[in-house]
Amino acid sequence: MKKIAIFASGSGTNAENIIKYFSNRKSAKVTLILSNRREAYVLKRAAEHNIKSIFFDYNEFNTSDKVLDELLRNDIDFLVLAGFLWLVPEKILNLYAGRIINIHPALLPKYGGKGMYGEKVHKAVIDNHESESGISIHYVNKLYDEGDIIFQARCKVEPSDTPDTLAARIHELEYKYFPKVIEDLIGKFPGKAKK
Repeated sequence: MKKIAIFASGSGTNAENIIKYFSNRKSAKVTLILSNRREAYVLKRAAEHNIKSIFFDYNEFNTSDKVLDELLRNDIDFLVLAGFLWLVPEKILNLYAGRIINIHPALLPKYGGKGMYGEKVHKAVIDNHESESGISIHYVNKLYDEGDIIFQARCKVEPSDTPDTLAARIHELEYKYFPKVIEDLIGKFPGKAKK
């Protein structure tokens, strides 16, 4: 059984959805939650599901091996970014090449990049009178939202949409597709990452 670690900075609704999806699967299980925000609600969700969680600060992530060592100590096979807002350090990118994915609440390459997350994305889509939006699941590299796209799903942008109503439809797509895409990808990787 493969072990998944989820990185999240916020409330963790996607993380919880992925935890529940894999709770009765034989293919994989979420065994570690990592957050760069001590007050992030995702850490409470991890506790509710009896999943180990780790908080780390900027220096621990970028200038030490704390996070990398935790991933290896916990035999993590696959990394999922679900509302995580920092770039991933090169050491982790190299070790987990092809095994780190992110979800973005728009149709990349539009509306991606530094500072484009959450409500800001939905507001930009509406302000530009786009007829559709959606989700993009992509590999993670050293640039924001520029890794190869693995999967996209679309939804209509209604003339009456607000960032909140559009976000609700985007969340539905995230919950429906993200766990399945993770499961498909995990099936392609035999061995463990080694330092």
